[in-house]
Amino acid sequence: MIARRSSPHSVGCCLDFEELYRNHHDFVWRTLRRMGVGERDAMDAGQKVFLIAHRRLAMFDGRSTVKTWLCGIALRVASDYRRSAISRREVLVAETPCGNSHEADQLQRLEERERLAILDQVLSEMPVEQRAVFVLFELEEMSGEEIAALLSVPEGTVRSRLRLARRAFSKSVSLRQSHSVRIAAGGES
Repeated sequence: MIARRSSPHSVGCCLDFEELYRNHHDFVWRTLRRMGVGERDAMDAGQKVFLIAHRRLAMFDGRSTVKTWLCGIALRVASDYRRSAISRREVLVAETPCGNSHEADQLQRLEERERLAILDQVLSEMPVEQRAVFVLFELEEMSGEEIAALLSVPEGTVRSRLRLARRAFSKSVSLRQSHSVRIAAGGES
């Protein structure tokens, strides 16, 4: 729980930054990754989010939850990253399992990385507005009301974007699955 003093005019100055960081670091990192920040740059982008939060901590007035406030900062940092990353394209090579004792664990980690890479690819194909709503609702389990407040859009717009994002997600996953079946059946690659 984030500690706050009772003064209604200075909520932000009483938040414990270390606790804020500890409690929300994983959420911020996931949000950045799911909004298109590369794995290699996610740590730096996360530090930027918390640097901004630290600078603006005294201005936090408690009108939203701390998580929502941090999410807004993370969305802006991710947007800046995507704009500056036009020439940055990287291909990460997954580790190959080796060694007898931990082969099953390594294979499981490799499969998890592959699933996350597919999720990242599917999310990257969505328009940013839809991706933001999809990530916040489906993956971070925020309410439509919280998302609407965070993105400064009506709840109806959130529902519409979520519906479109779900449709795009399903279509992209279906296309990938049918492509995999063709390859497995000896068809084109």
